[in-house]
Amino acid sequence: MAVRKIVTYPAEILEKECEPVKDFDKKLWKLLDDMYETMIEYDGVGLAAPQIGIASQIAVVYIDDESGTIELINPVIIKTSGEQTDVEGCLSFPNLYGEVSRPFYVKVKAQDRKGRTYILEAEDFLARAIQHEIDHLHGILFTTKVTRYVEEEELEGGEGA
Repeated sequence: MAVRKIVTYPAEILEKECEPVKDFDKKLWKLLDDMYETMIEYDGVGLAAPQIGIASQIAVVYIDDESGTIELINPVIIKTSGEQTDVEGCLSFPNLYGEVSRPFYVKVKAQDRKGRTYILEAEDFLARAIQHEIDHLHGILFTTKVTRYVEEEELEGGEGA
């Protein structure tokens, strides 16, 4: 596994629609492992492929041991409900935080590293992290959804995704 360099705004790749993954091979497995290692190294809770310079529909999310590492390949949001507003950050926007409203619940259809399709349901912070990473795969940045920017001093241990 290797830690990759984080791409920061205003890199063009961050605002591009990513390509679907077609090859579920050892190269993909290594990329997923590297993405996880990179996310942990930079203290994030999620990482999308464009954040390391790869325009593919791949993201990883890890918020705690209970939910474990979630690998999202070619993810599609199929249902959302409710609403929550909280502070978000992003590894591609160092030291920038803002309040963002997102659905409280999300249901996603995605593929795992072997290409198997699965359905994932999440609520609260996990749902927020998943939606943030899926946005990255469509060139949507959290800054386009911020209702109010937050100073670092206001944070109570905010996390980057």
